Amino acid sequence: MASRSSMAGIEVPIIGSDSVKWLHVSVPSTSASALRQPFAPPTEDAASCSIIGTPPTYLIWRIHKSQPHVLEIMEVCGYKEFPRIGLCIEFAEALSPFALISKDEANWNSGNPYLLYVLTVSGVAYLIKLKNINNYVSSYVFPPNEIIEFDIQTYPHYGTITAVAAVAGSLVIGANDGSVGCFQLGMLDPSAPGFLRELRDDVGFGRLWGLMSRSRTVAAVQDLVILEVHEKKLLFVLHSDGFLRVWDLFSHSRIFENSSTIFFFVNIIKIHFSHFLRLWVGEADTDTRIIPVILLRQYYFRTSMICIYSLRFSLGDRIVLLLEPSLQNISLEEGGLIDVNLTSSKIWILKEDGLVVQDFLGPDDNGGVAHCYALQEAFVADQLFQNSEHSSDDLLWLAHSIFSSSKDQIAPIVSSIFLRRLLLPGVHHSTVLRATLQEYNKHFSDSEFHSLSVDGLKKEILSLIEQEGISGTPVSVLYRWNILCARYFDHWCKSSAPCSLLIDSSAGAIGLIRKNSISLFRSLEDIELLLFGSFDELDIVNPNLEFSNDLERELLFEVLRCINNVNQQLGKASSAVYYESLLTAPNNSSEEVVPHLLKILETGYSSSIAALHLSELGADTAWEKEVADHKNLRKFSADMFLSLHALCNKATTWGKVLDVVESYLKFLVPQKTLQKLDSEVVFNIGSSIMVQATTQVAKVMFESALDVLLLLSYLANISGQIHLSHTDVSRIQLELVPMIQEVVTEWHIIHFFGTTPSESPSIEDFSSQLSSLQIDSNINKISWNERLGRCDFTLAFILVLNFQSSSEDQTRHSFRRLPDPSGFISSVREFTSWIIWGKTGEESSSFFSHLTDLAVILLQHGQCDAVEYLLSMVDAHLRKEKISASVQSVDGQWCKLLHLSGCCLLAQAQRGLHGMLKEKKVCEAVRCFFRAASGQGAPQALQCLSFEARLPPLDFTGCVSGAAWKLHYYQWAMQLLEQYNISEGACQFALAALEQVDEALTPTDNSSGQDALSESATTVKGRLWANVFKFTLDLNYFYDAYCAIVSNPDEESKYICLRRFIFVLYERGAVKILCDGQLPFIDLADKIEQELVWKAERSDISAKPNSYKLLYSFEMNRHNWRKAANYIYLYSAQLKTEAAFKDHHRRSLVLQERLNGLSAAINALHLVHPAYAWIDFTHEENSLQKENYPSKKARITLQEQSGDNPETQRLQSFVDVEKLENEFVLTSAEYFLSLENVKWSFTGSEKPPPELVDLLVQSNLYDMAFTVLLRFWKGSGLMRELERVFVAMSLKCCPSRVAPPLVGNDLRTQGLLLTSSKDEVVVHGSLDMGPSPQQSKGNSQWETLDLYLEKYKVFHPRLPVIVAETLLCADPQIELPLWLVHMFKGVRKESSWGMAGSESNPAALLRLYVDYGRYAEATNLLLEYIESFASVRPADVIRRKRTSAVWFPYTTIERLWCQLEESIRSGRMVDQCEKLKKLLHGALLSHLNLLKVDSEDVLSSLNQANPLTKF
Repeated sequence: MASRSSMAGIEVPIIGSDSVKWLHVSVPSTSASALRQPFAPPTEDAASCSIIGTPPTYLIWRIHKSQPHVLEIMEVCGYKEFPRIGLCIEFAEALSPFALISKDEANWNSGNPYLLYVLTVSGVAYLIKLKNINNYVSSYVFPPNEIIEFDIQTYPHYGTITAVAAVAGSLVIGANDGSVGCFQLGMLDPSAPGFLRELRDDVGFGRLWGLMSRSRTVAAVQDLVILEVHEKKLLFVLHSDGFLRVWDLFSHSRIFENSSTIFFFVNIIKIHFSHFLRLWVGEADTDTRIIPVILLRQYYFRTSMICIYSLRFSLGDRIVLLLEPSLQNISLEEGGLIDVNLTSSKIWILKEDGLVVQDFLGPDDNGGVAHCYALQEAFVADQLFQNSEHSSDDLLWLAHSIFSSSKDQIAPIVSSIFLRRLLLPGVHHSTVLRATLQEYNKHFSDSEFHSLSVDGLKKEILSLIEQEGISGTPVSVLYRWNILCARYFDHWCKSSAPCSLLIDSSAGAIGLIRKNSISLFRSLEDIELLLFGSFDELDIVNPNLEFSNDLERELLFEVLRCINNVNQQLGKASSAVYYESLLTAPNNSSEEVVPHLLKILETGYSSSIAALHLSELGADTAWEKEVADHKNLRKFSADMFLSLHALCNKATTWGKVLDVVESYLKFLVPQKTLQKLDSEVVFNIGSSIMVQATTQVAKVMFESALDVLLLLSYLANISGQIHLSHTDVSRIQLELVPMIQEVVTEWHIIHFFGTTPSESPSIEDFSSQLSSLQIDSNINKISWNERLGRCDFTLAFILVLNFQSSSEDQTRHSFRRLPDPSGFISSVREFTSWIIWGKTGEESSSFFSHLTDLAVILLQHGQCDAVEYLLSMVDAHLRKEKISASVQSVDGQWCKLLHLSGCCLLAQAQRGLHGMLKEKKVCEAVRCFFRAASGQGAPQALQCLSFEARLPPLDFTGCVSGAAWKLHYYQWAMQLLEQYNISEGACQFALAALEQVDEALTPTDNSSGQDALSESATTVKGRLWANVFKFTLDLNYFYDAYCAIVSNPDEESKYICLRRFIFVLYERGAVKILCDGQLPFIDLADKIEQELVWKAERSDISAKPNSYKLLYSFEMNRHNWRKAANYIYLYSAQLKTEAAFKDHHRRSLVLQERLNGLSAAINALHLVHPAYAWIDFTHEENSLQKENYPSKKARITLQEQSGDNPETQRLQSFVDVEKLENEFVLTSAEYFLSLENVKWSFTGSEKPPPELVDLLVQSNLYDMAFTVLLRFWKGSGLMRELERVFVAMSLKCCPSRVAPPLVGNDLRTQGLLLTSSKDEVVVHGSLDMGPSPQQSKGNSQWETLDLYLEKYKVFHPRLPVIVAETLLCADPQIELPLWLVHMFKGVRKESSWGMAGSESNPAALLRLYVDYGRYAEATNLLLEYIESFASVRPADVIRRKRTSAVWFPYTTIERLWCQLEESIRSGRMVDQCEKLKKLLHGALLSHLNLLKVDSEDVLSSLNQANPLTKF
């Protein structure tokens, strides 16, 4: 048994081995049947590795109990990166937990280098010829020529298979009846003789006895192992009864069997109720001639023991084996056994709780040292606070105590700590996380889950915490995290359970094959040996700790005990809280965490924690918790007081103790190594392991340094209690604490690199990111872009690409194999030294100077957040040390820091930031650039830095002045900001550069002209002002952009900018700024007008805004009325041509726009003196030429275009206001017709044709029709056209007439208003109480006729006669409307009686009645006037008797009389006519008598007045 045990190493997971993409291939089977009974061992979790070739290829296979039909194979090479693709072979039947992959010597160079032996549970064996995994594709099916299949059950004399082993060319099985069979699978055809060889005693008479004895005494085969010794293959067979036999597979003879000693030992075993389970055989040692053998013995009460034997062998004609009498037993008391492996000197025992390494003892050894290697389970449990019941509670109490001032931040801090640890490399497992999310009903497809970035995973995990409950108190948040982490850890342990050891004896590599990942073991670093070892073993202290005597060693261990006490009192959560404060600075300052932790050590948790306990845990539990905490604090205080006093007494003075602490601190500082530069950077599994191992070492170092910091601070706080002098306190505070703070920060940075996931590249940066990585064939052209942003691809992997190993050729050659445990240490030290100190290992004059170089590398690969964090740490340290002035004066380090910070902030601003946050980043970047330009040594430092960081180069060399440097740097910053489309910042640098031009371009006395640039000041200023113009224009600062144009001293640049200015104003719809009077035109008005004219001539008429309208506004604002009218008339003229090619809707819009233009031209000319109110309109017929001049073509003036071509026609006309008004009227008519879907156009400029008026009337556009008439016709022509219009309008009112069809085939029928008697019966007999549509339409027509007749009869008094005659002609039976009749009757004058009047008088109406046979109306009209004449007032009688006072149309009356007689004679309406004639006769007699009397009275009055008249 081992006398003592110590920690020797730790497991290091190979990052990426848990995310292998499997290519699924299948093996067809002819023997598969669901009815076959199990014939071989059932499926269990199993794995192993075959090492083939030089350099070796590690072929790892796995069989999962959860997937019994699948065999997984990975092809791993030490000199390559871990494969991202694996082979998943699917069988038709479940597999027995056995497989072997061997080298195919015959086909090694033909594409099938490997042989795979597999056995199914039903007893079917397969031999498969394998190619390299990269040569397979998904869904591949093995062809028959690559498979050999045979069924072992076809050999009936064999019992059930209990064990199986294989070697190239042979498959060996052991049965439950103790028989052993060797199948020459791969060497002979299954049907060939000698394919099966049974291993048995077959010598003479002993054969019969052997057969008889075997049937009685040989037990079932328990295990089989094949070992090659001096090119001979030996088969070790373990039977269930403990018998061990060894066979020579070549001669098929037995060469060893248990001796009587073993029989005796077996009998003892049987007495103790135990049996043997497994057999392991180690490699033969040719020096000692010993073969180690291990048997696993298990008692019936479930305790196990490993029994170790030594078989000594001798070589000759045949191998002779001899069992050594001594043995070694190792009890397996804790942790179940998983696997055992043997080398010539060591025994590797893999248990559930760790890997134990035991020295293989010789015959004279009495005991050995057992070295333990920690498994990853312990690390995962520690990170997820699953190793202790109260570890997560300590995290909450610490967070409450430290961040009590901002309680709202406690829950986010707790979540951030858990989330960060859950996604750590080595903890994060994609399969495990997906299974955990599924428990919360978060289901993802494969593509969805693999597409999630780190930020996406964080959001999904945080959503689980937020959805678990409504309460968001820190206690509830912690509870949810505990549940989530417990589930995750449970899945992690099940999914990543250890399966087998992976040992490469030639390289000394020790690995572990898990269910879903692969890992290696490394030795401990010196500090880890010191911390994890026993304090009583002083000989394990590293020689780097220089102590003059044993007292100092003892003092160190006493100090470490005190540190351990502090660590146990605060718990492991203290380092987590401190680490989080470093990452979240400045929101949470790490400098405030240490005082709070010290306060907890001195006085315990605050009162707020007690209140929290009371509210969350209840009164009883809170009281118990408070009592326990108080008791724990008292115990800690007492132990520390006694320990510190004992420490001081042992050292005699505190100064010696502090000397020891200082030596220990130097031991914690990252070691410096001088590296030899190599031209080739190797990235392989060793590099991946190096990164992860570095992270593990950095974690231990960080926590150790933090513990020392807490102890020193605690000593300073209780200095009075332990008699610590003021000098010692000052030494602690001024020397040791700053030293340890620096060490803590250094290891924090290293750990930060190893655990922080890289950022995903932005889409626009894809090409630059890909090129900057310099991918070549050395790393198999892996797409690093796909790995960026994944949890397992941290910042350290990016740094490894630039890390140049200091290893010599021999070391590089060793990386062609998997590294041994001790080989990690040197690479880890080199990597940490390169991170902190750089390539040479020389300490710079400024703190963390190499971090600037690392920031350049990360910035080169787009890791902006990490760069910002690193630079903020450097900046904070430099501010703390107050050495910024010295940094500036030495090598420009401060300028590099500011320069990189600006570049980083700019890149961050472009990555999805918006609003105030983006603006803040840009402002900070601008500030950094301005500060960087002012630093000493900036030109040399920044020029080199820009080249390294792949930024736009600062091509500025030679001895230059400060102003020249600033001018150049400001232009560089301007260009960089312009690339990021940050116009506001770029404008600031352009303006700043303008301030430096005069000084920079003025040669000084001592410069000898070297400062003067090749360009003149005018050229430089012109270019800079042009940039100011561009940037302000991009920001829509149009006024500032115009001011930049005016300020530009370069005339050519000025006019180019002006042209661009107008073009952009057009694009953005901001051209009104040219017309609102805000811009000071100064001397640019003519240029602006010229540009607008050029734009107008070459722009589409439908462009918005229209250039002609803009010119109109521009000239109106300048009071150039005639020019304004001219431009707007040009616009309307173009619209006239445009309207002819438009459809109905668009044509109306164009005509309306044309009307607006004509109206504007008229209004503008009205502002001009009448003598000058005309337009010199020149219209060139160049519509086709316009098409050849798009707006972006080079300018060609009209004169240049026409040249001397005599065929160019030019039409000049002078347009005055009257012509404009005429055109306006015609255009209005055309517009209204277009609204009625009537197309009409008039190309002339004089009087329009009468058809226009007809169209307007037919379209009911009466106002427009009368406007055209009054505008273009006068005198008799106007009266004639008015008659035509009213005839047409009257016809629309007739019920029996249909209006003629209009243009556009729109047939418009008119309704009825006043109908004949026949129609009245129909209308009034209708059941519809409302007016019919036709009636409504008719009413509208009558009203329209009434309205316009009343309005326009003043122009032609006879219009009522024309209307009435038209109506009666159209329908003689129509009843004339009253308003029309009243127009004839009019208002009677006092001076006249009868039917006299104007042209539209009652006599005219009487005539119309008579002419159209309306005798009744005629008679009634006549009677009305006769009666009116007779019934005058007495006062009017005198006036009635005046001469010519009465007039009646007697001729018409006579015609009426004759018409009545004619009707009577013809027999038509005899009664009615006779009645009318009678009435007429009586009325006329009375009227004539009255006239006679009046006449007599007149004569009588004349006689009386003049007596001479009698004679």
